[in-house]
Amino acid sequence: QVQLVESGGGLVQAGGSLRLSCTASGSDFRFNSMGWYRQAPGKPRELVASISRDGKTNYADSVKGRFTISSDSAKNTVYLQMNSLKPEDTANYLCRYIANQRIWWGQGTQVTVSL
Repeated sequence: QVQLVESGGGLVQAGGSLRLSCTASGSDFRFNSMGWYRQAPGKPRELVASISRDGKTNYADSVKGRFTISSDSAKNTVYLQMNSLKPEDTANYLCRYIANQRIWWGQGTQVTVSL
């Protein structure tokens, strides 16, 4: 059973930075894609950024130029460097892991950006 452990969330002032990480354990397969989604209260879950095994990245327009996703495939870990944070980035950030045609989700880590 794959387990995802996320860390790095917290409270930060607008303009600040945070770095999220997500490590997958218990998988017998290399990941095909890992990514971050976010969900704010009363809003639908949305893609923030994703990265494929061959390094291709995809970003939501709202975070382009501010967030950077990277991965360490040997550690089955994905990172999200978030800079120039805005109050509208406040949400629960969830890690998604895709391997062997299956999808797993983490529990999420809360990011709160204050004015």
